[in-house]
Amino acid sequence: MYCDIVDLRSFYSTTLGRLAERSIAMALSSVWAGLPNERLVGLGYALPWLDRFGTEAERVFAFMPASQGAINWPPNGPSATALVFDEELPLFDSSIDRMLLVHALEHAENPRETLMEIWRVLAPGGRLIIVVPNRRGVWARFEHTPFGTGRPWSRGQLTTLLRETNFTPSAWSEALLFPPSRKRWVLRFHQILERSGRRFWPMFCGVLIVEAQKRLYQGLPVAQRASRRVFVPVLAPQGASAAREGDLTQR
Repeated sequence: MYCDIVDLRSFYSTTLGRLAERSIAMALSSVWAGLPNERLVGLGYALPWLDRFGTEAERVFAFMPASQGAINWPPNGPSATALVFDEELPLFDSSIDRMLLVHALEHAENPRETLMEIWRVLAPGGRLIIVVPNRRGVWARFEHTPFGTGRPWSRGQLTTLLRETNFTPSAWSEALLFPPSRKRWVLRFHQILERSGRRFWPMFCGVLIVEAQKRLYQGLPVAQRASRRVFVPVLAPQGASAAREGDLTQR
């Protein structure tokens, strides 16, 4: 299940949430290559980083899964938020230059189908940036933060998944190397703990960040996927009246 939008907003309004946002932003800046006039989409809950990195983009959209819920964004101006199903994005083929996933892949029902759909909407040479909880990290073990929900990932698992879905990992980064504690002394010295963790225990970071590029040179057999949405509720088996009508028509 996805985190509820209310819980996500509440977490990022706390001191611990703001420090987590800052740590992830610093890690993103190390893998975020500038693309002039790019078309950028955030999937999941990527609003804090869309505000930071989407200022020079041609257009920016915030896609939020229906199970998570959505809020209006940006607060000033026309809304760029949409409720979506992550395996059927409302976009044309090759229409997006970069997609940022935060609080998304760890909650995906079928991560492979989600990445295949992202591959479809990314332009040739498009970039995908994924932020996921680290399986070895401390943050994935506590449920008082959104990073303690869903399925955590290891670097090897991400690499395998990306290659299976025709993406090539190109850059890695880590964030949240300080413990997810609400104690004042931990929050006060989080910068020292973050720098120390980056040097001494990077494998135990809270989140993994990977940038991958859409790969075009490998062809895969394409099978038409049936939609997993339920458009019309149907009773199965049908009632006695429907069965009687079927018998009458056969006669």
